[in-house]
Amino acid sequence: MKTTLLIVSFFIFAFVTKAPLVVSAADASHSPVLDIAGKKLLAGTDYYILPVFRGRGGGLSLASTGDETCPLDVVQEQQVAEYGLPVTFSPVHIKKGVIRLSIDQNIKFSASTVCDQSTVWKLDSHDDSLGQWFVTTGGVEGNPSSRTTRNWFKIEKFDDDYKLVFCPSVCDICKVLCRDIGIYIDQATGIRRLALSDTPFKVMFKKA
Repeated sequence: MKTTLLIVSFFIFAFVTKAPLVVSAADASHSPVLDIAGKKLLAGTDYYILPVFRGRGGGLSLASTGDETCPLDVVQEQQVAEYGLPVTFSPVHIKKGVIRLSIDQNIKFSASTVCDQSTVWKLDSHDDSLGQWFVTTGGVEGNPSSRTTRNWFKIEKFDDDYKLVFCPSVCDICKVLCRDIGIYIDQATGIRRLALSDTPFKVMFKKA
């Protein structure tokens, strides 16, 4: 009888002591995103998204890339010294307001424009003429569902820095694209546009 109790007690102890390790591993995959000062990114706070590599353009901004004034697409400033426009991040599930890796986020420029549309990022329809998926604005903030999958982006680690990714998981039954976001340079205009790419745009975050 004592032997049986010892065996049961051992298995209970093993289960209790190992359980926290599983939780810790899960937490590690959603580590906080840090800005260039080493501080945690916070929801609703303005940040500049800047390139890690110098000499390849500046921060991110809005611009008209077609024949019409609107809509406005997400572009990279031509000049290295230009920070662009600040953005705010709104995670699908806010936990103490901290922005974390691999979590769906709405990204929104903190700016007013002449266009009658929101400044929330979204993935545009496929540009058949250029064979590209570009990042534009006019998205919907919040309301995670199959109808808003194009409005969600993620931040992932890239070496010691970060990259932006389009791989929404707000809809369990939806088939979605999963690609890194890079820079597409329009050869005709020289405009540097954000687009899905096999070459990630390595970024860092600076509090505005």
